Amino acid sequence: MAQVLEFMLPDLGEGLTEAEIVRWLVRVGDVVAVDQPVVEVETAKAMVEVPCPYGGVVTARFGEEGSEMPVGAPLLTVAVGAPATVGAPAEAPAPQEPAEPALRTAAEESSGNVLVGYGTAAAPARRRRLRPTRAAVQGQQPPAPASASSAAMARATGHVREAAAPARADGPVPVISPLVRKLAREHGVELRGLLGSGPDGLITRADVESAIAAGPAPVAGSGPVTHEMGAAPLRTSDAAAETRGAAPLGAAPPGAVAREDDELIRLGAAEARRQVAAGQEPTRAGAESRHSLTGIRGLVADKMSRSRREIPEATCWVDADATELLAARTAMNAATTERDGQKVSLLALFARITAAALARFPELNSSVDMEKREVRRFADIHIGFAAQTDRGLVVPVVRHVQARTTASINAELIRLTEQARAGTLTPGELTGGTFTLNNYGVFGVDGSTPIINHPEAAMLGVGRIVPKPWVHQGELAVRHVVQLSLTFDHRVCDGGTAGGFLRHVADCVEQPAVLLRSV
Repeated sequence: MAQVLEFMLPDLGEGLTEAEIVRWLVRVGDVVAVDQPVVEVETAKAMVEVPCPYGGVVTARFGEEGSEMPVGAPLLTVAVGAPATVGAPAEAPAPQEPAEPALRTAAEESSGNVLVGYGTAAAPARRRRLRPTRAAVQGQQPPAPASASSAAMARATGHVREAAAPARADGPVPVISPLVRKLAREHGVELRGLLGSGPDGLITRADVESAIAAGPAPVAGSGPVTHEMGAAPLRTSDAAAETRGAAPLGAAPPGAVAREDDELIRLGAAEARRQVAAGQEPTRAGAESRHSLTGIRGLVADKMSRSRREIPEATCWVDADATELLAARTAMNAATTERDGQKVSLLALFARITAAALARFPELNSSVDMEKREVRRFADIHIGFAAQTDRGLVVPVVRHVQARTTASINAELIRLTEQARAGTLTPGELTGGTFTLNNYGVFGVDGSTPIINHPEAAMLGVGRIVPKPWVHQGELAVRHVVQLSLTFDHRVCDGGTAGGFLRHVADCVEQPAVLLRSV
């Protein structure tokens, strides 16, 4: 007889306690193999495909796409050893508690996979029963998920309905805004009976208002009036959208969240402008915009707040003549062949300079543990660099910089940057840094006093490189000048060490030949 085992959301990385379900890769009744990815989740740090350590038949899934789940919560149940029948039931009851023989079977058939947290025998933090099928409740509407943070809902194209297809009885409802859900709930509109006019079938406020104006069709039985589940989905016409003065929503960039309250604010602002032009007193410009601090934005907020609370930071800065560094880069790239690979970037040169400075001033390649009242000084130099993406600010880490050549550093920077933009960085590529390099010059600014990336002890900032008047060899000349800043934890060193580090970086920028001493 098959044993039904529960697979729980594993620990996906340092400091992560929850993840958002972006897309299910399997359905109930599917046969899965050991280590087969079953769900794609988005953490505050990366998008991850989670492999299942069991092989068998999926009997239940927990959580809808767009909902957040804590680490340790059940993801799905798998019948281990069950025959792969074609007519597998659509739903199966979740087990109350796996028996000890089942756990032993799981240990034999599971992979002991690479993600942290696999194979633990501890009880899950919470357990969920499998929700009943649509046929069992005979038309009752399932409760809306508590979380409305479904940034990746539009990407789940496998669940978008065609115009002529009947409404689905399972799967997520393509609604992002909590205001749309509330409006539909107040007027008894069944969202599963609508076909959204937004990108990838996203249901907008205009769709719900059109359904309310059209009048809902009654359903047999008690309860709120809803659209008949067997009827064809309704589509809002462009003319209806124009009546409200709103254009159809455009395609959102990857990872962006389309917020209905923002649309209301824009509409209210346009109405206020029309009222002012007509000599009237403008009314309130719609609701205020509220955005939850979840996902990567929430993680950044937590880390920045902790850094400011715990780290007594100080900042020093210096201007440096980067003309010779630019000339050296031009000469290096001119000599680059196809065999050598990509041309060297300025960020790679600054990373190489930073590694040389940290080798001379290792106090800054450390972190503070106040519980043990000690400073941990690291032998390896793992440099994180700030990268702005559509999902927000991320800090990928180039590991073992002290052992890499400039070409190797450059290649790793390119690889990590491409993965950051694609949203495919793993948690391991976003953690473990010992020092951060922040090139805020790409935003066209000269200087900054950044917040240290906790639990590191320092961050080097690089401003834009611009032509400025500069005294060079006793004469006034136009040179390319950059402002360098160092924000450091005053617990690991004094100002003399920090100043010496920054001065060495500036010397290497002004005279790149200084780096030859450490080659």
